[in-house]
Amino acid sequence: MRRGYVLVGFLTFIASTVCPYAAVAQGHTGAASEAAPFGSPVEDQHVWFHAILDQFEGRFGSEDALRWDGEIWTGTDTHRLWLKSEGEVQGGELEGGQHEILYDRPITTYFDLQAGLRYDIDSRAGRGWAALGVEGLAPYFFHVTATAYASDRGHFAAKFAGSYDLLITQRLILQPAIEANFYFKADPKRLIGTGLSDVDVGLRLRYEIVRKFAPYVGLIYEKKVGRTGSYATAAGEKTDALRLAVGIRSWF
Repeated sequence: MRRGYVLVGFLTFIASTVCPYAAVAQGHTGAASEAAPFGSPVEDQHVWFHAILDQFEGRFGSEDALRWDGEIWTGTDTHRLWLKSEGEVQGGELEGGQHEILYDRPITTYFDLQAGLRYDIDSRAGRGWAALGVEGLAPYFFHVTATAYASDRGHFAAKFAGSYDLLITQRLILQPAIEANFYFKADPKRLIGTGLSDVDVGLRLRYEIVRKFAPYVGLIYEKKVGRTGSYATAAGEKTDALRLAVGIRSWF
């Protein structure tokens, strides 16, 4: 009988010692499963693709022109390859042709770092550049791009572009936009002077028939300033123009 009491006492001691630890372990397991019911989070490696023709428009005024500005990117959420192209056909000549290939990686919630190459291909002498910049959403959802460029011949440049979508209705959208180019060394072969070179300011009103297709109309003001304006005057070109724009914006 005494042995029976000793055995019961020993089992009671073991149970009282082990059970609290088992309860704690069970509690931790439950908390972990509640926090991540489908397992630990992993980085998404799905490859995405996006293309947008932000501007494809005819510009009508004292001189008519056809302008485009678009970009394509593909990659994952953290690593992407971008292709950008913009330019203008006026008087049978291609002007302002800038074409870029960039590696893109997020550095904050709203901004990406971009690095790569740019080449100016148009009716004038070509020029190659290394590119480094940022693109994303500033406070109040202004879309901005700021890029610095350096060529192998000691030329340095910078470009700033910004736009904002003001929703009048869910489909009718007013978009103010600006683009400015800066150069830190004169390039007479491309009719470019030092300092602020040119400014392109636009106000476009688009109607999204569907989200991926929107015709628009707008007013565009272009101006070549400083030494660049002097080069343009010497070449018989106008230094500023106010034009009516009619175009299409599309993406997929």
